[in-house]
Amino acid sequence: MKAKAMDSERIAIIDGLRTTMGKAGGILRDIPADELGALAVREVVYRSGLKFEDIDEVILGNVAQPSNAANIARVVALKAGLPTSTPAYTVHRNCASGFESITSGAQKILAGDAEIILAGGTESMSNIPLLYSKKMTRFFEAMWKAKTLTQKLAVLSSFRLSFLEPVIGVVDGLTDPVCGLIMGLTAENLAKEFGIDRLEQDQYALESHQKAVKAVESGVFRQESIPVPLLPDLEKFHMDDEGPRANQTLAALQKLKPYFDRKNGTVTVGNSCPLTDGAAAVILMKESKAKAMGLTPMGYLKAYAYAGLEPHRMGLGPIYATAKLIDKTGMSMKDIDLVELNEAFAVQVLANLKAFDSDAFSQRCLGKDKALGAINPDCLNVNGGAIALGHPVGMTGTRIVISLLKALKNRNLQRGLATLCVGGGQGGSLLVEVA
Repeated sequence: MKAKAMDSERIAIIDGLRTTMGKAGGILRDIPADELGALAVREVVYRSGLKFEDIDEVILGNVAQPSNAANIARVVALKAGLPTSTPAYTVHRNCASGFESITSGAQKILAGDAEIILAGGTESMSNIPLLYSKKMTRFFEAMWKAKTLTQKLAVLSSFRLSFLEPVIGVVDGLTDPVCGLIMGLTAENLAKEFGIDRLEQDQYALESHQKAVKAVESGVFRQESIPVPLLPDLEKFHMDDEGPRANQTLAALQKLKPYFDRKNGTVTVGNSCPLTDGAAAVILMKESKAKAMGLTPMGYLKAYAYAGLEPHRMGLGPIYATAKLIDKTGMSMKDIDLVELNEAFAVQVLANLKAFDSDAFSQRCLGKDKALGAINPDCLNVNGGAIALGHPVGMTGTRIVISLLKALKNRNLQRGLATLCVGGGQGGSLLVEVA
């Protein structure tokens, strides 16, 4: 079915903020996803000039789904201070969950089901749990069922130390159950498909760090982020993102060994995004509503599209989704001033750059006569991306929308494309404007 274009009225993004981000197991490891989310939600409402009572509904993206915060959007909303009468729900589209919260909110607003939506995403990858193995789980079950001392001793005698080997939740979550590949191996597939070597990937990774460090030093990220108070006393603050490395060098990146395909691979921890903690939030309403309330939006959502593709080459999601977005809007890549393309892996970004500029790819994979159009590297991820900053999977979609709108405004540009690949073989693309 061909997707329909969005309603002619744009969705105003009144304001948007994110927390500073920390590497998994790093400075934010003791702060759960619901607390990170509450911080972002509370602050974006305060800064917008709205009241908590003005929010009709809260929609948040989250992937890890912590067991102690079921429907984490509701937990976040209440911890942030919203009224108990404000409903909330959580969305999950893997890496595009932060997109999904925004587009679901837009759909509700355009359908007349709400006027003001708070959308966003939160993730604490530090707190994705280790799980008991099946053997250990069955051992516990047998112990619970054992009634007599003899039965219990018989079960105890079956115990082996190997039962204690944990299932690593984050590894399970990053492994596609259909194609059987962890995400890093899907990136290796793109390296082979597009002939992208290790040096190209490491050079791209270095540039991501360099741009991000420049954005930190110039105060650009302070425009979009808020510090996180640290436990236990809450008197110290995490002021800047933990990921960007001012001392990163190409030589250091080249020394790293391939992580996913140890023998023949090119993808390393240095040219991949790190696991990260963080949260982000935006406030949505119709453009006409914003005008009636006398609010000046930070930008607008004009259109969006999602697409599916083979899970084993999921990193190409951006070009598949952008092709649908172009069909919906009638725009061309020449109409785009800036692009935020999430950096799951350097090779994944480089593969998309090649695909966008390839007639053969468009003819073979998209059913189009010619290429979608080249992306100017100078207009891509101008303040660095997830290789430097990190990728809290439920939050990233919202983060790149905020970053893109801020970058457009700072450069007096108008239109931007936010796009990302999605584990499981999907892509998402959002067209945003600032005027």
